Amino acid sequence: MFGGKSGSRAAVPVRRAGRARVLRIIGGTWRGRKLRFPASAAIRPTPDRVRETLFNWLGARTPGARALDLFAGSGALGLEALSRGASHVTFVEHDEAAVRELRARLTEWQAGDARVERADALRYLAGEARPFDLVFLDPPFASELLSEAARMLEERHWLGSGALIYVECAARAGLPPLPASWRPLKAKQAGEVGYHLFARTAP
Repeated sequence: MFGGKSGSRAAVPVRRAGRARVLRIIGGTWRGRKLRFPASAAIRPTPDRVRETLFNWLGARTPGARALDLFAGSGALGLEALSRGASHVTFVEHDEAAVRELRARLTEWQAGDARVERADALRYLAGEARPFDLVFLDPPFASELLSEAARMLEERHWLGSGALIYVECAARAGLPPLPASWRPLKAKQAGEVGYHLFARTAP
């Protein structure tokens, strides 16, 4: 079982740009910069319009936040957070090519406090917890990892007080069971993608 975002996503096509795929940062210091990631990694990045909506939802909560991009894939969500002033982002991804490209972009763009962990997401969550203010939770749609990752985030104390959690899933499948302490704030759908924002409340 893999814990990265690479892998099959039901009914969501993957766009390619030549031998690599390209997306752009849509806000903040790196606005307009293009991020290339390898075509060999079967990764479906969060679309521009979804990222724009998400970061409008987050608003002033992004600057200064410590963020975890758990199924990082292309790293689009974590890079967008850094561009918009997050104080730290940890990226977790198992695909070697995707990790290599993400590390190269962080170096090229002279990112501040950021780290990339090549690891299975669930094994990473089994390690020593460091609480985060903001978590991006976007596993492969067909993997059934979402509920277990959410449980481990909550039970192993990866979430700071009042943390915000972004969840992306297949719209037609809906959300699996999530921790009772996660209070829904926002939700929308873009094609086959359902995306949600939760706030962690005191259990």
